[in-house]
Amino acid sequence: MNKPLVAALASLAITGMGVAPAVAAPRQAAAVTVDFAGTVSLSNCSGSVIRFPNSADSDPALVLTNGHCLETGFPDPGEVITGQSSSRTFGLLNSAGTKVATLRANQVVYSTMTDTDITIYRTTTTYAAIKSSYGISPLTVSATHPVAGTAIKVVSGYWKTIYSCNIDGFVYRLKEGDWTWKDSVRYTSACNTIGGTSGSPVIDTTTGQVVAVNNTGNEDGERCTVDNPCEVDENGTVTVRQGINYAEETYLIPACFTTGNVLSLSASGCALPKP
Repeated sequence: MNKPLVAALASLAITGMGVAPAVAAPRQAAAVTVDFAGTVSLSNCSGSVIRFPNSADSDPALVLTNGHCLETGFPDPGEVITGQSSSRTFGLLNSAGTKVATLRANQVVYSTMTDTDITIYRTTTTYAAIKSSYGISPLTVSATHPVAGTAIKVVSGYWKTIYSCNIDGFVYRLKEGDWTWKDSVRYTSACNTIGGTSGSPVIDTTTGQVVAVNNTGNEDGERCTVDNPCEVDENGTVTVRQGINYAEETYLIPACFTTGNVLSLSASGCALPKP
């Protein structure tokens, strides 16, 4: 996986549910402006302040990053963490990538590295308060599956770097060490994300919405090892793509949150892994 920062600096590099790899021509459409507003920097990763289509301005603000960026360590395969106390801080960035505030978590709402690779934190403030104080709005998580060929930007709050490429296709199973992720996004080669970019929002440049969260890449050409994920298709065929990077889709997340940004894994349509 695109390693958290400590591991990444050592090598000078950091950085889910079942469709066959597919490639489509890039869509030609008017692009929205994608900058750093609403992204955050963590101690070892990147992330973003997110909302869902039905979130209210008065709701507690949420921060999205990777499961492997969790401050207490990587969740084990099959492990799902909910409601864990946290006081983690995040540097909130404006459009230029300048830190304008420090946000603080009070809870790990959800974290897993099973099927997907996400951590969602609840902060001690609201979207309305952030907007009032800093003029920054959250990023909206799309509730629909991304499309191959879509132009995207991967926005790293840690490195204050924006990568531009397209969705090359989708991976039935992406295996890395002991973890397996489903229906992962494969980037075209221009998104050569590095260590510290883990947790960066992947933004559709047409809608401006988050469609995935950046999480890994094959660094050395190894097969299915840590930092060297491999693709596995429906027939079990393994493909290794050295230098290619990946993200985990986020469209499943909104259905698992109800009024007040409250997690409800029993909600109708929620397909995230359960504890």
